[in-house]
Amino acid sequence: MPADSLSFLQPTEISRHLSDKRGLRFEIGPFSVCVRSRLPSIGQHLLEMYGCYPLVDSSYADLHFGVDTPPNLRSIFRKQVNFRFDDQYPFKPLPFNQARPFFEWGLNWCIATTAHQYLIIHAAVVAKHDRCALIPGRPGAGKSTLCAALVASGWRLLSDEMALISLEDRLIWPIPRPVSLKNASISIIRSRSPEVFLGPSFTDTHKGTVAHMRAPAESVAASRVSATAAWVVFPGYAAGAVLEATPVSPCRSILRLADDSFNLPALGGKGFNALAEVASACESFELRYSNLDQAIAWFDAMAAGEDGPAT
Repeated sequence: MPADSLSFLQPTEISRHLSDKRGLRFEIGPFSVCVRSRLPSIGQHLLEMYGCYPLVDSSYADLHFGVDTPPNLRSIFRKQVNFRFDDQYPFKPLPFNQARPFFEWGLNWCIATTAHQYLIIHAAVVAKHDRCALIPGRPGAGKSTLCAALVASGWRLLSDEMALISLEDRLIWPIPRPVSLKNASISIIRSRSPEVFLGPSFTDTHKGTVAHMRAPAESVAASRVSATAAWVVFPGYAAGAVLEATPVSPCRSILRLADDSFNLPALGGKGFNALAEVASACESFELRYSNLDQAIAWFDAMAAGEDGPAT
């Protein structure tokens, strides 16, 4: 682990930096962030989930945000937490025990609404060597579970949440962060991959029960290594389903990815051109599955240039 990473700070040092006006500054993928918070749970979250991320010794940061208790009387009677971005509070407060997931959800929002140097697609991204697969997913499709299982089996994590497509060269830039698992997915990954680190579970959130899987140190170390989009896989988990991969035409893939974009309307024509070029250069599939081992085998065969186990 790099000597200038967050894990080399003592917990008391992290708390001091988080409470200081300058904040705690470190890199997450292509972004430098400045985080401020007085909450011990945020310091613990950073130690557990972001320990191998490099510290930044600079007065500049791309994103300034924090999670803290609201500065009003209501918080005395009902403990809550608020997410702050610059000097704005874009969300309603959440229960106090949801500070850690609020940190992750708020950071997603910060990137999706400001990083317009990229076309941003709501998708997990995993890579083999220098080629990557985009895995878009609507709620219930199994995107994060599939992503976590692939990463635990040796695929590089670029992102669980968003594909950053460069408007300059169409490459996919990594932003490896904790994988957000929900409900039954938590026990599935915990039992099949005991070697990965999963943090505590948080119940009764608007997404149900949530827990975070730490990004592998190898993926974080490769945060400045971009990848070429080679595949788009639209997952569809269905209990008891036989694995089936159905090709998707480039036109259909473009339309579906456009629906999953965070910032395509803000980018206009240059964003659509980037989307069309990436989707047209990829092999696209709908993947219906119920067995994770079979799905991983299909991904491995695809990356090796073989026919998948079922088509």
